[in-house]
Amino acid sequence: MNTFSNNLTQTKDSQLALSPKDAQSMLQEGNQRFLDKEPLDRNLIGQIGDTSTGQFPFAAIVSCIDSRIPTEVIFDQGVGDIFNARVAGNFVNVDILGSLEFACKLAGSKLIVIMGHTSCGAVKGACDHAKLGNLTAMLEKINPALDQVSTADGVDRSSKNLEFVNQVAIQNVHLNIAKLKADSPVLNEMITNGEIQVVGAMYDVNNGKVSFL
Repeated sequence: MNTFSNNLTQTKDSQLALSPKDAQSMLQEGNQRFLDKEPLDRNLIGQIGDTSTGQFPFAAIVSCIDSRIPTEVIFDQGVGDIFNARVAGNFVNVDILGSLEFACKLAGSKLIVIMGHTSCGAVKGACDHAKLGNLTAMLEKINPALDQVSTADGVDRSSKNLEFVNQVAIQNVHLNIAKLKADSPVLNEMITNGEIQVVGAMYDVNNGKVSFL
């Protein structure tokens, strides 16, 4: 497996050498370093110069806009290592899919991660059927996940029930992976050919751990 040394910036050759499985392992190892408080000692300013003429990120991550999830930090990655697409509720639409097609088909990334998180404010808003300007239409994109999480009669399905909220967040990840495959022939072909993988993950805001689904 090709992993980072302390000052390695991704190059075309190092990116090409990685498999999708390698890319996921690199993220998992990075999150463990983050949890262990043992981040790599990167020269981030130096990496700005290294990437000024080109970028070769090994993964693309779709995550929530939530301020508690600084993606490079929780995965202990540097400048030029990962593409980020962030939107409240971590869903995919035509704009996100187009961005991911660029990341993988044109820029060579090997892995797409759709990552939700616990105590998600967007999911809570969907559970409560919140109405506010453009937020109303955005939260409707989470309704399919909300509808698919079944509960016993009488169970609280509002934002007050964090267990329910987190179940909806997980289902939202699964549904958006399915939507990505259905709505992007470009990415689906790459998945079928083994060029990339798409995986789901959940970030725990209580402890910083990323669990891959």
